[in-house]
Amino acid sequence: MKPNRNDSARKRRQNEDALFSAFSCLETSDECRNFLKDLCTPAELQALVDRWQVVALLKQDMPYRKIHDLTGVSVTTIGRVARFLHDGFGGYETALSRVDQSVAARKTQHPH
Repeated sequence: MKPNRNDSARKRRQNEDALFSAFSCLETSDECRNFLKDLCTPAELQALVDRWQVVALLKQDMPYRKIHDLTGVSVTTIGRVARFLHDGFGGYETALSRVDQSVAARKTQHPH
């Protein structure tokens, strides 16, 4: 958060809700990709991609050092992702569950 922001907590919440609503209106991966590419700098987008990759590797019980070696993500960031994966707001788990459901549904619709 920018230190000189004078927004009230209520206003910050309204602004966050507006952004989150925009995300929830997107229907495809391509729409999300385009929105994030418009919204984020390349470095910001890469940081998000890195964290999501770390989530998948942590779920495989991979050690932090090996994750770092594979991804280049700092051990500090890996630790932060792990902390929020286990003690955060449940967002990572919700997203993982939805991705798993989506993959399973596609396999049912298009069996090989």
